[in-house]
Amino acid sequence: MAALDGSEAPAKLKGKYAAMIVCWLLGIGCLFSWNSMLTIEDYYVYIFPHYHPSRVLTLVYQPFALGTIAVLTYNEAKINTRLRNLFGYALFFLSTLLVLVLDLATSGKGGIGTFIGVCAISGAFGVADAHVQGGMVGDLSFMQPEFIQSFLAGLAASGALTSALRLITKAAFDNSQDGLRKGAILFFAICTFFELLCVLLYAYIFPKLDIVKHYRSKAASEGSKTVSADLAAGGIQTLLKPEAQEDPKQLERLSNKELLLQNIDYAIDMFLIYVLTLSIFPGFLSEDTGTHSLGGWYALVLIAMYNVCDLIGRYIPLLKFLKLESRKSLMIAILSRFLLVPAFYFTAKYGDQGWMIMLTSFLGLTNGYFTVCVLTSAPKGYKGPEQNALGNLLVLFLLGGIFAGVTLDWLWLIGKGW
Repeated sequence: MAALDGSEAPAKLKGKYAAMIVCWLLGIGCLFSWNSMLTIEDYYVYIFPHYHPSRVLTLVYQPFALGTIAVLTYNEAKINTRLRNLFGYALFFLSTLLVLVLDLATSGKGGIGTFIGVCAISGAFGVADAHVQGGMVGDLSFMQPEFIQSFLAGLAASGALTSALRLITKAAFDNSQDGLRKGAILFFAICTFFELLCVLLYAYIFPKLDIVKHYRSKAASEGSKTVSADLAAGGIQTLLKPEAQEDPKQLERLSNKELLLQNIDYAIDMFLIYVLTLSIFPGFLSEDTGTHSLGGWYALVLIAMYNVCDLIGRYIPLLKFLKLESRKSLMIAILSRFLLVPAFYFTAKYGDQGWMIMLTSFLGLTNGYFTVCVLTSAPKGYKGPEQNALGNLLVLFLLGGIFAGVTLDWLWLIGKGW
């Protein structure tokens, strides 16, 4: 059997790299819809000029995500992981399709009714995110660290991909009548297809990979009740080891409270990473960086640079000598990121667009790097059910940080009027 720290499974098991690719694609699907909505902010700012869509949509999204993940984390040990993740990806697919339907039904016209509809879809994205992100991070936490790293890289890749597509569609339709709307429609059509692909990947491909079945069987033998449906989908019956049947104490696990107390520094790390990032991205970058020579492309370039560097940052820890694992060093480094707040303030006020692009790139790079360092280091040394629970707890603090960040983002508007 593989060690609890996620070391290599037996060599005869195949599918490691296939699993990494599927995890990467599922990571993209987890945030593809939401990033698409963020990336077409120029379209929403155009049709909803008085409603601050770049801030309001994020603020609507987060309570649904945070409330849902809190309930799911509390009940994590009893939840069928397969149904949880399938529900999440299916909700992403249906909600993304609704964005298209709403825009076509209203012919791209604004108004409070349409904006409320877009906000409702944003809330649905939050519910779906809580199901998928917590469920997948928890599920992958008792597998190999490379799997969770690939999933996290996929989350960032979704941002980079949406930014690239947005730049392409903006360029393609920039000079055509109603170009913003045509680009947005094409954007969400691609996104809808991809979310359907993720439903099929998780339902029919991922559970049948040998290495995935190996780790899920191992987690089940350690008392996990969340993997039985996935094992059945992979053609495996859930069996406990004979010694575990004779000695139920082997199936005992730490409570969520005990896990949180042992890993409170990691939880605080996740909160601090995202409270800083979301207090700046995307609202401040979309609305508060002034007018520059790039014109309407400026906010898109900033968001694209953040997303690309976030993706690069998530691959840096693959180089072992660059991976930061010391718990004390992680906390110090993450706290030092808060120096970016005055840096962004003074750059927006006095600096040119080159300095702003550099700062935004650094924000993305450190966000991705520290996220992977924390989430791949924290689960080590625990049994499968505990690793699953810890993964859910850390995602809860991640989403809590995002919610606090998007709330604090409104402080940039002080003194500027509405």
